Amino acid sequence: MLIGRQRELATLSELTRNAARGTAVIVRGDSGVGKSALLRRVLRRARADGHLVLCATADALDTPIDFGVVHQLLDDVAEEQLDKTVQAAIADLHAPYRAAAALTSPDRRVVLGIDDLHCADTASVMWLGKLLRRLDGLPITVIATMGPGVPSGDEDHIGTLLPLFRHRVWLTPLGDAEVGELAESVLGAEPEPDFVTACRTATGGIPALLHALLRSIRTHGAAPDADTGADLAGYVPAEVGRTLQATLRAYGPEAVATAEAAAVLSGPPAPAPAADLIAFAADMPQPAVEDSLHTLTATGLMIRAEAGTAFSSPVVSVAIANEVRPSRHQELHARAARFLIDQGAAWDCVAPHLLNAPLGQSWVVDALLLAADEAMADGDRAAALGCLRRALREPMPDPVRARALASLGEAELAHCVPSAVHSLRRSLDLATAPGEQAAAARSLSAALFTLDRYPEGLSVLEDVSERIRAAGPLDALRLEIDLVYARVSRTSTAASGMPRLMAMDLAEAEGPDVQRPLSALLSLRSIMDGGNAADAVTYAQQAMSGGVCPADDESFVYTAPILALAAAGRSDLALTHVNASLDAVRAGGSTIRSAYLATLRAGVNYRVGNVAGCEADARAAVESLRGVGAGPTTSHSVAMWTDALVKQGRTEEAEQLLADHGLTGRLNPHWANDFTALVRGRLRMVQGRAQEGLADFLHAGARARTRLMGGPAVLPWRSEAALAHASLGAYEEAAALVEEELTLARAWGVPEVTAVALRAGGLITGGSAGAEMLRESVRLLEPSTARFSYAQSLADYGALVRQNGQPSAARNWLQQAVSVAEQCGATAVAGFAQEELRAGGYRPEPRGSHGVGALTRSERRVADLAAEGLTNKEIAARLFVGLRTVEVHLSNAYHKLGISGRAGLADALAA
Repeated sequence: MLIGRQRELATLSELTRNAARGTAVIVRGDSGVGKSALLRRVLRRARADGHLVLCATADALDTPIDFGVVHQLLDDVAEEQLDKTVQAAIADLHAPYRAAAALTSPDRRVVLGIDDLHCADTASVMWLGKLLRRLDGLPITVIATMGPGVPSGDEDHIGTLLPLFRHRVWLTPLGDAEVGELAESVLGAEPEPDFVTACRTATGGIPALLHALLRSIRTHGAAPDADTGADLAGYVPAEVGRTLQATLRAYGPEAVATAEAAAVLSGPPAPAPAADLIAFAADMPQPAVEDSLHTLTATGLMIRAEAGTAFSSPVVSVAIANEVRPSRHQELHARAARFLIDQGAAWDCVAPHLLNAPLGQSWVVDALLLAADEAMADGDRAAALGCLRRALREPMPDPVRARALASLGEAELAHCVPSAVHSLRRSLDLATAPGEQAAAARSLSAALFTLDRYPEGLSVLEDVSERIRAAGPLDALRLEIDLVYARVSRTSTAASGMPRLMAMDLAEAEGPDVQRPLSALLSLRSIMDGGNAADAVTYAQQAMSGGVCPADDESFVYTAPILALAAAGRSDLALTHVNASLDAVRAGGSTIRSAYLATLRAGVNYRVGNVAGCEADARAAVESLRGVGAGPTTSHSVAMWTDALVKQGRTEEAEQLLADHGLTGRLNPHWANDFTALVRGRLRMVQGRAQEGLADFLHAGARARTRLMGGPAVLPWRSEAALAHASLGAYEEAAALVEEELTLARAWGVPEVTAVALRAGGLITGGSAGAEMLRESVRLLEPSTARFSYAQSLADYGALVRQNGQPSAARNWLQQAVSVAEQCGATAVAGFAQEELRAGGYRPEPRGSHGVGALTRSERRVADLAAEGLTNKEIAARLFVGLRTVEVHLSNAYHKLGISGRAGLADALAA
């Protein structure tokens, strides 16, 4: 079946049937493009039409034999019953016109087909030339095929011959449509578009290669889908390599060596290795390599590329490389790596060759470790993993192996935390210097904590800090900081960590390496019972001098300064630090760090009332952590995600989310679940399950107080529990909790914390006194960054004013509540305020469906970033959402703004 050649077949068939005079056609194209198959089909049709068909195939091996092609042509008529005159004419090889004329008759044409004319012997070429010059008077059609441009015979005579062909047909590679048709024909199933594109790219659209590849895929029983398309190199059949090797041998041993070296060394990041690299790797003179590349380019096996000479298709490269011995592969890669290192090439160019170099060469180990360091610095953890794993297969001293394993564990954290634990534990076992032991212990314990294996993590920190205390007191102190933080974060171990935390002082630390993490820990102490907001901000700022994820001192302890800043009313500073670190970490490609920072930013967004931002960041953190096997540590992110859903009135989704993550029952003792209990209580209250909600609020408070963090700046459990008590008719208990929270909040001195307690007090008190408390809450929150709390207090104050018999006075407050709540994305509060407006006799205009005001908060955030020039992919990375989410938000924004695309976005948003 000739796929994609029907037009050419029709043209050639017509020339064999209807030409009133002799005609000649040359069919050109790259090797494997289908010239021979087309010629065979045309000649078959000519025989079926009753013409005399004579055919020959030129072969480079027969070039020294005079008239080799002519003998093949005339062999087809040797056994026919011809009179002596015809026989004599044919026998005269020097009179082609006489021979051809003798074979014609009034009722038939003679069709001569010559395949691979560029390989014909000189005598046959001259014979054909004489015939073509006198073709006009004879009913003869000559059809010849010829490759891209390297004649194996007489180049001068071939060049003279080509202008004598009146018709030229150039065969081009197949396109996607033809490749898809051929794939369906061979495989018996409709191929997926990605598979078709992959096949065309891999074969260059060359039918011969495509047929061989598809037959191999059929033999393996693989489906024509995207997965198979992504792994086509594994289906390149050996027959292609053997055929190509035979072709290469015709051009001499230097061409073979050049092609083999180029094939082995081809691939990312150098698909077209330069001549000097090939020459050094193959141990050949560079001029000989350049001559061979010229020859291979002329044959069509290779093509000129911007960076050098590349193979015409990946299948050709793979097929040739597969025929090279494994030991030769390794030798070529090792020599290539040495050459590139000596040339000062970038490590990402050297690394692919190092990975394939033979074992047992010490310089390869050193180079691999350097390449891994470079890859880690560039954020390419996958490349670092490859280099480190290959290096660790070599013998090396224990200290070097310990450092390599530590780097391996760090790189593995982005892909599989359990694997990272294994590597980091081996590194700790081999480390000898106090600083290296401390670093290994901290990395290992952090990975264990990520997997919720707290007892193991605590044990590592305790054991190593005691082991190195005498030889490395500052390293031991650094470990102790993480140890105290980890102990305090668990309800079951908080009491054992408190004494040391309370006794710590910055005077113990020498130099920033220990002062920063100790300041972070002390910022945590500042928000505990008895602390003050000013100290919290001071310590937090000192701790943040290196960012939330300092490259030289990564630790979960740097969560504390962000919490401290938010609790102290400086969410603006907290958000600045988190965003700055996110930009840096995003460039480094660490999944764990990105998820950790997304969780922190979700927490800050929760504080400022950015409901959509909180949901997006929390969702991204959960998905990232689960993707690397760190699912157990997602509870805090899940809780913030749940809270955002509750604020949007999506209670069924919130309930399902908690259930999916095992958070509807007993909660583990990590302090993140203090917040989970609080959020779950809020959900229960909205669901009308007040008794369960109250139990959750009280449980959250009991947990927080075990680590002296029961203050309202950290967790406003008292005001929530007070509202639950009031809903159950227990007003005395409710009033007592509100009074206690107000006292603690005023002592803390942050207006927004006091305002939350005043809101609860106002709702419980009711009447004019309650309204006054709510009015004060609104006043305190108006200039703050806590926009959700502001919307809540506005709505509650407006509602109470209406209930007190002043609907007109309530209207302004309720309208403000609707506006602020919609800006936050808090649709539940906005809906409550709108109901109160209707209850007061006001019928608000429905929100417009067009214009800037119609955009949701998420749509506006995406639209703003798009207007700044960010691509969809960059927006998705910035907001920690999927690419599809960005596309949907942009599409909605375009519709509401009445524009067709990005071109008018900036103007529409400014209108």
